[in-house]
Amino acid sequence: MIGLPGFRYRSVGLGARMASLSLLFVFLSGLGLELALGGRNMWLMKQKVLESREQRAQKYLLERWKSFVAVGSGDRLVPSEEFFQQPLDHFNRRNNATYKQRYWVNTELWEPKEGPVFLYIGGEGALTVFSVLAGEHVELARKYRALLVSAEHRFYGASINPDGLAEQNLQFLSSQQALADLATLHAFISQRYNLTRRNTWICFGGSYPGSLSAWFRLKFPHLVYAAIASSAPVRAQLDFTSYNKVVSQSLSNPVVGGSLKCRHAVAQAFSQLDRALTQGEAARLQSDFQSCQRLDGTGDFYELASNLADIVMGMVQYNREQSGFDIGGLCHVMTHEALGSPYHRLVALNQVYLKLMAQNCTDNSHQKALELLRSTVVKPFGGGERQWYYQTCSEFGYYQTCEDKSCPLSRWLTLPSQVDICAQVFGIAASSVQGAVSFTNEYYGADKPKSSRIVFVNGDIDPWHALSVLKNQSHSELAVLINGTAHCANMHPPKQDDPLSLQQARKRIDDQIGVWLASSRSNPW
Repeated sequence: MIGLPGFRYRSVGLGARMASLSLLFVFLSGLGLELALGGRNMWLMKQKVLESREQRAQKYLLERWKSFVAVGSGDRLVPSEEFFQQPLDHFNRRNNATYKQRYWVNTELWEPKEGPVFLYIGGEGALTVFSVLAGEHVELARKYRALLVSAEHRFYGASINPDGLAEQNLQFLSSQQALADLATLHAFISQRYNLTRRNTWICFGGSYPGSLSAWFRLKFPHLVYAAIASSAPVRAQLDFTSYNKVVSQSLSNPVVGGSLKCRHAVAQAFSQLDRALTQGEAARLQSDFQSCQRLDGTGDFYELASNLADIVMGMVQYNREQSGFDIGGLCHVMTHEALGSPYHRLVALNQVYLKLMAQNCTDNSHQKALELLRSTVVKPFGGGERQWYYQTCSEFGYYQTCEDKSCPLSRWLTLPSQVDICAQVFGIAASSVQGAVSFTNEYYGADKPKSSRIVFVNGDIDPWHALSVLKNQSHSELAVLINGTAHCANMHPPKQDDPLSLQQARKRIDDQIGVWLASSRSNPW
């Protein structure tokens, strides 16, 4: 049998298929990353969450493949990794430089004559083949017989030249260039698969890619008919103080295991931590919180405060994504009076975190953090800390501060402490970051983009929902707010214990896509 374009043919035996899938999990990392700033703890938690998602996706796919065998179905196909030559600068044709963008295509579910195209957009991290094998968009593709395409974001994962992280090349990393990449890839895929106007394109993305999904529909409405934008912070903001306002509300929310007592204990713990930081109690702090190195000066104190805040922020943002990462568990520790003062409960919470992460200590070196952001070594897997921090400096801000009185975390999380990194690492003056943020909002329309056929999906526990679209903007710019769910919850394969609110949201998204596809077929655009 000859494989379709975009596939490597796999053996019919279930054992061979399981072995193939397991090997893919060993060598590939991540269904896509999600927004994170702060200290190293947030990035490490994000990686842990991705590992958990991969394990769930693996289990889900293996069960599906077993069911295919049980009913006597034929062979399964695993899409191959492919690369497409893209201009490095879409807006200056005198620049002939290029890079190779990684993408995958899954034709297995597709009905070529009128089947739609579902485009899964990558973001601030590596994609893998699972971007066209598992997730809400794949379940929808199965129902609507869609061609599945996923595209890795420029300068992340393997979609980067060896010198891509050098300072002179980071100028080509932007959301505008990324959208132009998608437009160019659209033309290539359309030609390769002989697509017509009856093959309706719908794009999907979560977190930053959720914003890209909405913006692709906004800026290229002739190419993509509709968009699903999950947990999409479409409003750029320099001082993202509302992030920790949502953290505070979530810690108080009994629906997800929070309480006012928990929120108060967290606030007291960080107040006591700040007092010790201000008094310079380095020896005590490095011992209590198992620092990997001696705390040496203000920079290291900031890293410690940021890393401890990350534990709380991450457990809220990724609530129930990973065993032990949940608000109920956090609050159990922080309200357990037998552990001692709120400060000592924070010490205990840090120990729980280290155990969950299989870490012996926490790296609180500010100098090492800066060195990591300055590193130009390209790694074709995992996250892209240098790239993403550059985008926050040049486009989005998103700095999660704690200078507001309602914030229950450390007051060391100031705006200057985060914006100054733009100057220290990239030579971008702190005074110019606000201008970049303002331009982004003018260019895309912030949380009032004035587009059409977009569904903005958010969980009310997710701190990033504060920068998204939360109310219907028109009859076709719709908002779905899911009670009790966190970041990008709707995008994952369904589970039996998914809350009713999440199940209903998925049904609403499904129904809306059905309406759009019926409309596009009756009046091809």
